[in-house]
Amino acid sequence: MTGHAVVIAGAGPTGLMLAGELALAQVDVAIVERRASQVLVGSRAGGLHSRTLEVLDQRGIADRFLAAGQVHKAVRFHVSLDISDFPTRHNYVLALSQNHIERILADWVDELGVPIYREREVTGFTQDDTGVEIALSDGESLRAKYLVGCDGGRSVVRKTAGIDFPGWDPTISWLTAEAEMSQEPEWGFRHDALGSHAIGKMEDGKRVRVVLTEPRVGAAGEPSLHDIKEALIAVYGTDFGIHSPTWISRFTDMTRQAAAYRDRRVLLAGDAAHVHPPLGGQGLNIGVQDAVNLGWKLAQVVKQTSPDSLLDTYHAERHPVAARVLRNTMAQVALRRPDDRSKALGDYVSELLAMDEPRRRLAAEMSGLDIHYNLPCSGLEDRHPLIGRRMPDLDIVTVDGSRRVFPFLHRARPVLLNLDEPGSFHLAASADRVQLVEASYAGAWELPVLGAVTAPKAVLIRPDGYVAWVGDRNQRGLADALTTWFGSAQQAAR
Repeated sequence: MTGHAVVIAGAGPTGLMLAGELALAQVDVAIVERRASQVLVGSRAGGLHSRTLEVLDQRGIADRFLAAGQVHKAVRFHVSLDISDFPTRHNYVLALSQNHIERILADWVDELGVPIYREREVTGFTQDDTGVEIALSDGESLRAKYLVGCDGGRSVVRKTAGIDFPGWDPTISWLTAEAEMSQEPEWGFRHDALGSHAIGKMEDGKRVRVVLTEPRVGAAGEPSLHDIKEALIAVYGTDFGIHSPTWISRFTDMTRQAAAYRDRRVLLAGDAAHVHPPLGGQGLNIGVQDAVNLGWKLAQVVKQTSPDSLLDTYHAERHPVAARVLRNTMAQVALRRPDDRSKALGDYVSELLAMDEPRRRLAAEMSGLDIHYNLPCSGLEDRHPLIGRRMPDLDIVTVDGSRRVFPFLHRARPVLLNLDEPGSFHLAASADRVQLVEASYAGAWELPVLGAVTAPKAVLIRPDGYVAWVGDRNQRGLADALTTWFGSAQQAAR
């Protein structure tokens, strides 16, 4: 039986990102993936939000995605919300198909030496106090200390673990397809008593993408070209001679979230933990961010530098983030309903979002820049606004000259950033786990939603880019923060 420290079910964006995080920490990780390659058939996510781009920047790979995508300066919640004035280097959405996103992540993971068991699926598992025995679809099995289900909304890992998946059944259904048309269609959006419909031209100028609201929910089986033709005729009076589909699919507004992201040695991330309609393009993004939150924690537990209880903070931090996304996608579905009352509500929401403060708050939520983890505070100020928030990518000055903060996170290691007098901090007991960076910075820090924040003397930055401690040379609470988040050499020795 082949063994690994961690086995990941699913080589989608979440599984690939998690594999990369674990590989950076030099954990023996492998992926099980049913596809023979990363090629996708059908419609998937189409872009990366600001916080996800920051996360990729923290690992030094954002440029790979930027080279392949197209920048748009707005997110969308009912209306377009400009984010070009947000204090981040990535104040935009990067339009990029999931095919390209997965390809780039897979190349990175391959560079890191992560094996992928292709054309196989996880079909079940049993777990005990020392690990998980994982059954594969080819009759073979793997042994791992931990199994992470990144295997989508129908997750076998979640179902086998017996984790509840409560939520809301679908109320609306859409057909979508990519095909060719022999007649010039009606481009753009159309709204009627059923809902919203759209026909758009693909980049090659030959194919079109259609999205059509279906008259009823609950159709059985896979959709066909006949279904697309009927739906087009119902809306437009003609099917525009649609033919030669590349793919056809159906999606709904079903909304569910796993009751727990962990069952002992089995964890969930991405769509396996939360599903919702694709409005606002948030699903892939929060999945990648799940992976970055979990990766360093799981690595420390595997290496025994941190206790197993550190994994409980993964659910505590990420479950509320997905719950908010579920709520705002349900709100977006409600605002799209074609009845007069919903239209009246939509008019009021549009007026509110034309104001600066509502725009900033909601756009920060959509882009992931407002995430605030409820972390314990034990530093200079017990309720310093930076605790639990993303670290800005400041332009700091070190002995080597001007530097950005994010490159210090490329190796996915925690950083203690000292902006006080050089030599104020000594990390002898933690030097093997935490990088000390001494630098200077002039001026206030600016964060989305919060605005300007008084610059602290020192911050402890977790590998996922969130601030775990704020203080000064007195170092009050620093030792506790280091132990809480990054364990100890004594823990590893045990």
